[in-house]
Amino acid sequence: MKNTIAHTELADLLQRAYSAEKAAAFAYQGHANSVKDIEEKNAIKQIENDEWNHREHVLEIMNRYDIPVSQYYEIKFHIIGKIISYSCHVIGWFMPFYFAGRLESGNVCEYFRMMKYFHEIDILDHNSILYEMGIKEKEHEEYFLAKIKDKKLLPVFERIFFWGRAKSYNDIDLNNKYPIEESKRYCAK
Repeated sequence: MKNTIAHTELADLLQRAYSAEKAAAFAYQGHANSVKDIEEKNAIKQIENDEWNHREHVLEIMNRYDIPVSQYYEIKFHIIGKIISYSCHVIGWFMPFYFAGRLESGNVCEYFRMMKYFHEIDILDHNSILYEMGIKEKEHEEYFLAKIKDKKLLPVFERIFFWGRAKSYNDIDLNNKYPIEESKRYCAK
């Protein structure tokens, strides 16, 4: 018999994250294929692999609580991911790096919110994997930001899209990480 959870926000967040990881992986396929530098190509392919791994972990959690895959999210994010993938070939070098970093910045808190939602229903079993995935998303954000931090377009994009050197969608500092036990301090806003 499977466990079930009566937390609709958590179930929806898991369903969205599962499907959005596919969209991100598709986007990184196009991004990796659009860059010429072999080190960039390999780094982006590794990030794609991380996204597929996150998707597997989220599905394992969903299966444990009998949360179905949302066909709506699967279709929606499949289309979004493919559109982004193809667009990487036509929008130049800067924008795929910028928007990948901005996306990853927001994804960080999804995993910490999941952890908080699980804590609300007294489930601590997933702390390690959710913490690990949230930190990995932060590493992705830092990679993309490092690639564009000195580009002339960054200040313009930062003003318009509210992400960059001075703005992030999370409060994680990889050089001063809280341990898992204190991770509820992350993404409190």
